[in-house]
Amino acid sequence: MAIVTLTTDFGTADGYVGVMKGVLLSRAPQARLVDLSHAIPPQDVRRAAILLQAAFPFFPPGTVHLAVVDPGVGTLRRPLALQVETSFCVGPDNGLFSYLLAEAESWSAVELTSPAHRLPHVSHTFHGRDIFSPAAAHLAAGGPLAALGPAVDDPVRLPLPRLDITDGQIEGEVLYADRFGNLITSIGRLFWEGEHLSLAPAFRPVREPLARFPAATAQVEIAGQRIDGVHLTYGLLPPGRLLAVVGSEGFLEVAVCQGDAAASLGVRPGDAVTLSLGPPRSLQTRR
Repeated sequence: MAIVTLTTDFGTADGYVGVMKGVLLSRAPQARLVDLSHAIPPQDVRRAAILLQAAFPFFPPGTVHLAVVDPGVGTLRRPLALQVETSFCVGPDNGLFSYLLAEAESWSAVELTSPAHRLPHVSHTFHGRDIFSPAAAHLAAGGPLAALGPAVDDPVRLPLPRLDITDGQIEGEVLYADRFGNLITSIGRLFWEGEHLSLAPAFRPVREPLARFPAATAQVEIAGQRIDGVHLTYGLLPPGRLLAVVGSEGFLEVAVCQGDAAASLGVRPGDAVTLSLGPPRSLQTRR
């Protein structure tokens, strides 16, 4: 039996997540359930899409990722199941899987129409229980994707996060603030090579590094503030200092040592961030 991850904006105060788990375990009793997050901001499809893209590589082949952030529940939006490389995703066709698909080497998708793989009575407001959980259980039990419904070749795609690369400068945007107030940006993925950083863009099929630059002379501009240098980790500057680091997923982050950068800067998702790569003579760019 496969692992089934759950990602929702349901929170844990109500019984919605527990009921979904009950349906999963009724139909796939040997499945192992992993909660990725139930604290996605309400209706924030893009935030869930970013989380799924970040978590996907860390689960074994055959994992089923069940995601329900579904402001269009009960409307004409399609319910989907997908095979992305060697794993599966189940959820609404509203862009939740955009960033996984943007990087995937192979994928296929179906619309969830099979009556045998949903509950007998489908509500208009809780497809997580009535449609998505039974489909995820079918896949977790080893059932074929094709049994769930007809093929789909045009799942909804969200716009890719901003990442504009020019000579000497990379322009991106704030994706979200984590619970510590660290601002995760679209500038990545960044990889340390000694005292230099290499950039291989995320959310795109490009694999080769596009730029290499010294971390110490780089500059970050955000909310009218300039930050000198990109650091290895948060605690290298005194408490209260604003700094830039490369986060665990390879994205440029803006943080305050032992503080809250989001609150300090008043920055929101979508706000601009610029990374200047240092003196032109130190810049090596490959296109």
